[in-house]
Amino acid sequence: MGVTKTDLFTEAQNELAAYAKVLAHPARIAIIQYLLKSNTCCNSHLVGDLQLAQATISQHLKELKNMGIIQGTVEGVSVNYCINPEKWQYLQNIFGQLFESYTPPNYLSC
Repeated sequence: MGVTKTDLFTEAQNELAAYAKVLAHPARIAIIQYLLKSNTCCNSHLVGDLQLAQATISQHLKELKNMGIIQGTVEGVSVNYCINPEKWQYLQNIFGQLFESYTPPNYLSC
């Protein structure tokens, strides 16, 4: 079996890239911002507020949930979603470490 491109990188680099990839869609950012603002919601509210199709919202929610960024609970026929607080803290830490590792040079150009 050959080497895949992901084998060239560390587990931490691949993990960070996977989170960056799931966050790299504006609809997912809008969903996250909505959840951060409201602290919880159900799928039908997202459809009305973001003006995207139900199937589109569901697909983006699935991607966010698969990565553990959001969590959902079933209440009757609807699902309420919220930010997963442990995962959110973890994301703040790993992205923060990346951004904080940069030290600007003393000169203005490269």
